[in-house]
Parts: sequence; C-alpha cells; structure tokens
Amino acid sequence: MGKQVDLLQGTLDLLILKAVSLGPLHGYGVLLRIQQISGEQLEIQQGSLYPALYRLEHQGWIASEWGESDNNRKAKFYSLTDTGKKQLRSEEDRWNRMAAVMATILKTTSEEI
Repeated sequence: MGKQVDLLQGTLDLLILKAVSLGPLHGYGVLLRIQQISGEQLEIQQGSLYPALYRLEHQGWIASEWGESDNNRKAKFYSLTDTGKKQLRSEEDRWNRMAAVMATILKTTSEEI
C-alpha cells in the first residue's frame, strides 16, 4: 500500500460530510469510512474528528442520535441534515473549483508566462 497523504487544512469538514452522506455512522465509523473511500490514503486522528463532529452538529449540518454499535456498545450515530446536504454540495463545488485552479497553475510552464 502507498504512503498516506497529509490532510490539507480545511478539508476535514468536507470529508466528514461526504462520509455521513453515504449513511449514518458513529464517530469511529466516520474514521473508517474516510479511510475506506480514500483507498487507505487518508487517516483521520480521533483528536481531530470529535471536535469537528461537534462543530458540524452545532452548525446544523449533521444530526446525532444514540444507538448501538456493531459490538453492542452505546454510540452516537451521525447523519446528514438537509442543511448539511446543501453545505456538502457547496463544499464540493468550492473544492472542485480550487482543484481546477491548482491544476492550471501546476501545468503552467515558463513559456506561457
């Protein structure tokens, strides 16, 4: 497996929103889902995840409810709200625009300047 890449600042919210958009997850499940969909290239630290989950819930982008995890433990499950769905689309659009700008910049040669 290749080396993991560092998470760019400001992308954690987008990753969490995307992960929970695929179905309700408890906190550790969010970590695993991000690892899975990134092809094991990203690993989120729990110390970063839980404050972000709290922040996203406070903003109304995700909602939580208590349930039981696969190992029969009480866990808080997070799901995307309607506001969160709109925010996810907005974040995806912003990310794609920035990626396109960065690609243009990185393709520029000295002859084009």
